[in-house]
Amino acid sequence: MERKIVFFDVDGTLLTEDKQLLASTRDAVRRLRENGIYTAIASGRMPKQLEEICSQLDIHSYVSINGQYVVFEGEEIYSNPIPLEQLTDLTTLANDHGHVLTYVNHEILCANHLDDPRLDEIYGELQLAKPLLDPDYYKQNPIYQSIIFCSPEPAKEYLERFPQLGFIHWHDYALDIIPLGCSKAVGIQKMLEHGQFSLEHTYAFGDGLNDLEMLETVGHGVAMGNAVPEAKQKARYVTASCNEDGIAQGLTMLGLLD
Repeated sequence: MERKIVFFDVDGTLLTEDKQLLASTRDAVRRLRENGIYTAIASGRMPKQLEEICSQLDIHSYVSINGQYVVFEGEEIYSNPIPLEQLTDLTTLANDHGHVLTYVNHEILCANHLDDPRLDEIYGELQLAKPLLDPDYYKQNPIYQSIIFCSPEPAKEYLERFPQLGFIHWHDYALDIIPLGCSKAVGIQKMLEHGQFSLEHTYAFGDGLNDLEMLETVGHGVAMGNAVPEAKQKARYVTASCNEDGIAQGLTMLGLLD
């Protein structure tokens, strides 16, 4: 029998809008494993930010940092750092404009400076720790993603100046930055190859703009009821919202739960 695998986004998918893990979601993931179906995370978060939910759901494989860093059964199988020259140029432009630029890898989240009060609001909404201050960290360490914090109008300059990079809006005041052409879908492909899973029997749940490639690529893409319109268009199915047992209902709809 062909092995099946299900990938779950975290924010707005596994977690409700107020960052809670529903009992129905926890039970559904447990039942998947009992049915012999493999489970994994596919998130824009860095590994440290996935530790608690992976522990709660007994999940040991994940596509993190928007596909830039992939772990299968606790083992790193893929990483894709941003070239140092591009990071240097990004930092110079961010510093010139006084924008906060963060550096993300598998171990740390740090920033060029922290002089923006909106950081407290944004990371407070996520219920995650703010970046650390280390403006030179990127010079000696691999960086898999940056995040620029600025309003939409000045953000346009970054898109124009760096056509070799991909930009993903996840907040009105924040954009993830990764190499062009990279995505959760690329990280998923790496895990499927390593674990010998087929796309035909791969499922994914998501809700955001960083889920579009994933939902379109897998055999069975499921958008949450609270998903952005673009995600619903790319998905094969739409389930209930993350606040309304959407994971359990979606897995039942797919015939993955008894």
